Amino acid sequence: MPAIDKPTFEELKQMSGVDFINELIDAFLEDAPQMIQSMRTALQAKDVESFRRNAHSLKSNAHTFGATELGTLAKELEFMAKENNLEVGNRLEILSESFEKVADELKGLRV
Repeated sequence: MPAIDKPTFEELKQMSGVDFINELIDAFLEDAPQMIQSMRTALQAKDVESFRRNAHSLKSNAHTFGATELGTLAKELEFMAKENNLEVGNRLEILSESFEKVADELKGLRV
């Protein structure tokens, strides 16, 4: 199963323009690892609000690119934080693995 939904990505590319899509990809590839690291830091500090904000941002950005699985995982973590629950188990590792797949695929979609 692809990490990126092609119709969603193509729609983004059409809306943003071919020239701008590479900038969007590069920004996501730079920002997402920082968000994941911020979630790890927030988890250690038991900072529910920071964890939730980063999960929310990652969710939104992932869905923009059509990274449905990554977006769904981030949404689940965001919802847990909204419920004041940071008992995330290995979900952050699963999220990181999903991001790596998305990153590999996005690198191949640069124009």
